[in-house]
Formats: sequence, structure tokens, C-alpha cells
Amino acid sequence: MTEQEFLSLRNGTDVRGTALPGVPGDPVTLTDEAVSAIAKAFFVWAAEKTGKKAPVLAVGYDSRLTAEHLCGLVAEGYASCGGDVIRTGLSSTPSMFMLLQEDFGADVSVMITASHLPRQKNGLKFFCRDGGLEGSDVADILKLAAKGAFPAGKGRITEKSYIETYAAGLVEKVRSACGEDRPLSGKRILVDAGNGAGGFYVDLVLKPLGADTTGSQFLDPDGNFPNHIPNPENETAMQSVCAAVKKNRADFGIIFDTDVDRAGAVAPDGEEINRNRLIALISAILLAEKPGVIVTDSVTSDGLAAFIRAHGGVHRRFKRGYKNVINESKRLNAAGEYSPLAIETSGHAALKENFFLDDGAYLVTRLLIALAQRAKEGKDLMSLIADLPEPAEAAEVRLSFVPGCNFKALGAGVISDFTAYAQQSPAMTPAPDNCEGVRVNFAKDEGDGWALLRMSLHEPIMPINVESNTPGGNRRIMRALYEFLSRYPFLDLETLKKQI
Repeated sequence: MTEQEFLSLRNGTDVRGTALPGVPGDPVTLTDEAVSAIAKAFFVWAAEKTGKKAPVLAVGYDSRLTAEHLCGLVAEGYASCGGDVIRTGLSSTPSMFMLLQEDFGADVSVMITASHLPRQKNGLKFFCRDGGLEGSDVADILKLAAKGAFPAGKGRITEKSYIETYAAGLVEKVRSACGEDRPLSGKRILVDAGNGAGGFYVDLVLKPLGADTTGSQFLDPDGNFPNHIPNPENETAMQSVCAAVKKNRADFGIIFDTDVDRAGAVAPDGEEINRNRLIALISAILLAEKPGVIVTDSVTSDGLAAFIRAHGGVHRRFKRGYKNVINESKRLNAAGEYSPLAIETSGHAALKENFFLDDGAYLVTRLLIALAQRAKEGKDLMSLIADLPEPAEAAEVRLSFVPGCNFKALGAGVISDFTAYAQQSPAMTPAPDNCEGVRVNFAKDEGDGWALLRMSLHEPIMPINVESNTPGGNRRIMRALYEFLSRYPFLDLETLKKQI
């Protein structure tokens, strides 16, 4: 494989590709050859990073159909360079970082996962003791893989699970915070794992804390994902867990993505706690403990910003990408400005107190602590966000580009043109805190809301987020956007047209 072919597998801070054959139009790109070479390259990178001649690797995987096979390739490739390997079996992505913080015996780790992507996809996430690797680190590893210059050796491959230890840490955190052995007794809390890796949370966390988990669903790992995509942002997945909460009269619902680095939740009335509501809930909990800066991605609502201010915090919007918001929160703390939380509307949430690790299980554990504590006081968890101003309407449309065009340059031109257009329009005002693309506020009689045009981080897509405080406002805003964007023949406006 050429260097460019290896680099084409980089997706932000991960390696991702098609690993399962048989899907028309989607040929295998994450080949056995590529995975083996990447594992060997990671050995070279890790030896330089740690200063150890043969750093020990831990490798785990989620429920994907190709997971065990790829895990074997990683283990064998790494061991062929002289490094010992510990296979941890079915794991969550956050647990693969946490084991590096304990006396588990590993110096670096790899998680085999492609998050919520379709079943034919798979990938690798890399960790050292400092945290997840940056995109530049992954690019360096892929370049090393292309060169093919690897040491020869014979490391040992052993097996040792860690997920039980990880879960026990969450249980102890709840018990310590609540001062009880079974603080969730009397509460019905159900989990929807979507047949990903999150099923452990029921038996290893909730039941030891006394919760009744009746109604939990899709806990068994199955890479075919026969019930729904394990993704808190997926409408079908959220409808499924919301229905389960109502049917079983649960006090709280939890939904994880495939590798458990993201989560969503459901209130007792079956309403989803996602996006702005999820951010508001964890922000209220953390800000009550100590005021600080909440860093979010760029698509959060004006109502959330007002909510954070009302609860004594400062809201900092930043460009999308979970590593981007995490790094911004880290930067603020390093500069002496306390920031307890970096969170995306997708459900990626990283807390300062937890190594800034985006960990869905830790996030919902924090919510359950608040639920148990407030229940003892006769209070409802959802009352924490009773004062959250919510828009009347919210939507996202994704515009595609004509195949083969220079979409990055063309998209940048559209955003620049719209920025200039909005500055001259009496109906629009560019927002003062633009951090990616262009966010424009619309006057009360012109839609009473805002729109954000930006480019996708990795795809030839221009997402547009729209919110309005008035019923029917979204349609007015999208109609104005459609009229402006119609001048660009390289954009497919069909999804936007359907909204107006």
C-alpha cells in the first residue's frame, strides 16, 4: 500500500475503513495487510513515545462482526515486533484508556471500533497514558506503516479482561458520593445497548447499586445490529428507548453508542435527554459544585447559553469534533480558567475530573448520582433543567456536493459569500461568537432564530443547523437559505427544499 492509501484511512483521530466484504459499492479498505502494518507501526511509535524498548499493548474491541479478527491481527502484528500484548476481549473505548491509569500492565492501548458506523465498517482508536492520540499522531503512524521498516521480535500474547474493574470503579464512585451501598434501590433504570458493548452496565453497575433494570433491551453484543443502530443521535434508536421507558414506567433510561464513549438519556415521561438538554443537565450538576466555563460544539442553542449563564457558568462555543472541544477546555484550564466540561451535542462528554476522557458510562453515572441524591431530598432530577429555554423548532439538513468537485474550496466560498450577504441583509446579523462556518441570527419577523452553515469535518457535506423560537420560523429561515444557495449549481439542495 502507498502512503496515500494508508493516510486515506485516517478519520480525524481514528483509523477507519470498510472491513467486511459484500456491501455493494463499498470495497474493503481496512485490509488484513493494512491492519497488521498499522499495528507494527504503532509499536514503533509507542517505543519512541514511552522511551521503552518494548512497550506493552492492551487491545480490546466492541461487538462488530470483524472485531475479533482485527484484534488478532493487531495482537500478532504488534507481537511480531517484540512487544507483549494483552487481549482484553469485549471492552468499551473509555475502559481501554482507564486501564492505562491503573496497574494493569499495559503502556499503550488500541480499541477496535468504528463507533456508530454501519456494520461493514471498523477501525482503530489509539491511547497512551496522556490520552487519545491527536490526528497528527495517527498520520505519523500511518506514514510509518507505509514505510514498512519494522523491528523483528517475538512478544507474548495473553488474555485478561478489564471491564469488570472499570465497572467496579463506577459503582464505588456512586456509593462514595451517596454514602450508601445501594443508593438506586427503588428506582427502575433501563439500558438500551443497541447490541453494542454497553450491556455490561446493567449487571456490573446498575444491579450492584440496587436498581431495578426491568425493560433493559438489546444488551447482547451483535455486530449485525438487528434492532437499531447503537447511536444516541439516531431517531429510530431514541424512539426505541423512549418507548421502553414509557412502557416499563422507568425512572430513567440510558442509551449508549457501540463503544460506549457516547450516551443519551430518557426522562420518566419518555422524553429524550439529548443534545442541548443533556448538556444543560450535566452543566447544572457541575456548575452547582463550582462555577466555570462549559465548552460545547458550535451548534448549541441560544437557550442553552442563557441557561448556563443563569446557573453561574460561562458558555464557550467551539468548532465541532470531540477532540476540538476537549482541547479547548484543556487550554482554558491550563490558562487558569476553570472549565469542568467539554461536550458535543452528539453525546461526547469529557469531564475534567475524569482525565477529560469522553466516556458515556461515566457521564450517565454522574447523572445517576444526582438522581439518587435528589431523590433522598424528595426532588426530581429533571427539575434541574426546568428553566432551560428550548426552541420551538430545531432541525439539521445536510447538503451534498456534486461528485468529483473540490468541495472544500467551493464550500469555503459559499460560507464566505453568505457571511458577506448576511452583513448587508436587514433580516440577518452574523453572530458575534462564530467559531466555524457562519452562524447568523434572524430577526423576529424573519424567522426568530438562527442558522449555522459549516463544512463537515471529513465528508463532502455542508450541514445546516436551524433553530427558531416561533412555530413556523424554521421554514422562513430555510426558505431564505434556499433562495441564497440556489445560485450554486454544485450543491444538491433537495433536502433543504423538502423543509420549505
